[in-house]
This record gives sequence, C-alpha cells and structure tokens, in this order.
Amino acid sequence: MRIRFIVLAAALIALVTLSSGCQKLKARDNLNRGVQAFKATQYTQAVEFFKKAVDLDPEFPTARLYLATAYMSQYIPGAESPENKQFAQSAMEQFQKVLAADPKNLLATQSIANIYFQQKDWDRATEWNKKVVELDPNNKEAYYTLGVMPWTQFLIVDRQARVDMAMKPEDPGPLKDKKKREELAAKWTPILDAGIEAEKKALAIDPDYENAMAYMNLLIRYRADLTDTPAEWKKQSEIADDWVQKTLAAQKKNAEKKAKAAESGAKAQ
Repeated sequence: MRIRFIVLAAALIALVTLSSGCQKLKARDNLNRGVQAFKATQYTQAVEFFKKAVDLDPEFPTARLYLATAYMSQYIPGAESPENKQFAQSAMEQFQKVLAADPKNLLATQSIANIYFQQKDWDRATEWNKKVVELDPNNKEAYYTLGVMPWTQFLIVDRQARVDMAMKPEDPGPLKDKKKREELAAKWTPILDAGIEAEKKALAIDPDYENAMAYMNLLIRYRADLTDTPAEWKKQSEIADDWVQKTLAAQKKNAEKKAKAAESGAKAQ
C-alpha cells in the first residue's frame, strides 16, 4: 500500500508540475499577443491579453508591468471622466503589485511618479521621484522633475501676487507689497531653492542637459521676485539671463551632436 501511495503521489506531483508548466506557456503566449497589440497601439486588446497572462501566472512580473503600462497608455492627463480616472487607478494598482514583489523595480517606481506628476499631485510626485533617485542616483530626469514642480506651483502664486499688487508681468521686481512678499518668501524660497538644487544635480549628471538649464533660469527668475531690494532682484535676473544663454548654447551643441550621429548612421548603412 505504501508503494502505491508513493507512486500515486509522484504521479500527482508530475501532473501538477505539467499543469503549471502549461499555465506558464499559455501566460507567455498571451504576453506575446499582448505585446503585438500594444505595439499596434491597440491598448484595449493588449490589456485583455496581459490580464489573461497575469491570471495564468500571477508571479509573471513582465506581464504585470505590461498590463500596468497598457492601462497607463490609455490615461489622458487632465481628463476628468470616470473611465479615464480608472485607467490611472488600474495602472497604479498593477505597478504597486509589481513593487510588492520587487520593491526596487525602477520602471514601476518611475511610472507611479509619472502618474502622480500628470495628476498634479505634487506631494506624492515629489515623494516618488525621490524614490526614483534613491534607486537610481544618476537619474537626471527625476532630478529635473523635482526642479520643475516647485516652479510650476509657484508660477500661479507669483502671477496672482503681481495682479493683486497691480504689477504687470514685465514690471521689474521684487514684489511691491513688503509684508506679502515676506510671507511668500518664508514659504516659497526654501521650495524654490530645493528646485534649484535638484536641477544642479541633473546638470552634474549631464552638463549639457538643456531642459535643466531652462528651468534653472525660470526658478532663479521667479525666486528673484521674493528678494528684498531692486538691486538684489536685478542681480538674480542677470544670473537667470546667463542661464538663458547657457540653454541656447546647449541646444546648439546638442543639435550638432544629433546631426553628426545621424550622418554617421547614414554612412554606416
């Protein structure tokens, strides 16, 4: 009887193993079909294939990443329809599941950071971009984004302050109302400074990063409105002007690099 039990148990294990193997093969087949649909921008079909792949093999991280990305690809930033919001929510849920299994997955972390940025959830976008640079200290795009967000938030504040103080956008600063300016400076100067430091880190990684240079100009220029005197405002504005020139020089340099690379590629063919 014991021999028969061992034989039956072995047969059962073999059956389970075979069944598991078939499930994994089917999961990979659905993944491949989903990838084809995804490349053809048929995201609804792609989602269905990826969902089948994940159902067949819940521990298949590639399929889950594709599923999350297919949801995210259908999300339109700024659109308020329930369906659009659900795309973002579904993507977020799948990326979180990827991170539950692999907390250091960079793609999932970057994607969540991007969704929060697109939703203008600045606090969470900041939190997740910081997680990106923890995982990848040389990620210039994350540092760049950490610089973009402070300016994006302060832009509206600064413009409204100028309207309230009867100042035109082209009027020289700083903001005229001393009390209001000091209130804004107490809150926003550290935030803008952090943005400037983030862009500096992006430029330390890529000295020709023209986008980071452009935001150095913007951050310094708007921070100048919070300085105490016209002389200090002018000094900061001149520094911002210098960053404009650096941006233009970097744009020219990068364009020349691309042209040379394209020329070399054409010759290689």
